[in-house]
Amino acid sequence: MFLRSLSVAAGAALLMIAVPGSATAAGGQFRYSYTTADGYEATGFLTNPASEQCINLAPAASEPGAAARAPKNHTDATATVFLGTDCEGDTYYTLPPGKGASDRLLVRSVVFS
Repeated sequence: MFLRSLSVAAGAALLMIAVPGSATAAGGQFRYSYTTADGYEATGFLTNPASEQCINLAPAASEPGAAARAPKNHTDATATVFLGTDCEGDTYYTLPPGKGASDRLLVRSVVFS
């Protein structure tokens, strides 16, 4: 009986290792400010964003030359924000969980670790 229980437990452990894990997400909310096409101030947000996946910030990334600003990372993961779309370029800034930046920081995309 002991050997059977041991083999069942070992089989379950191997199954857990073999099955790929589900996609992870940063828990919480990421916020940013932007100006609409009509000139109004607005706030965009991402709730529980996917981890390790680049996210272009809309609508800022959809308008040529437009950028979002003042990102606030209220998630439990580190957010790396980029001035360029598709998380590309040499201009980026890292925001630890619970931290934010001023209106001077312009962003177009973000990735969470």
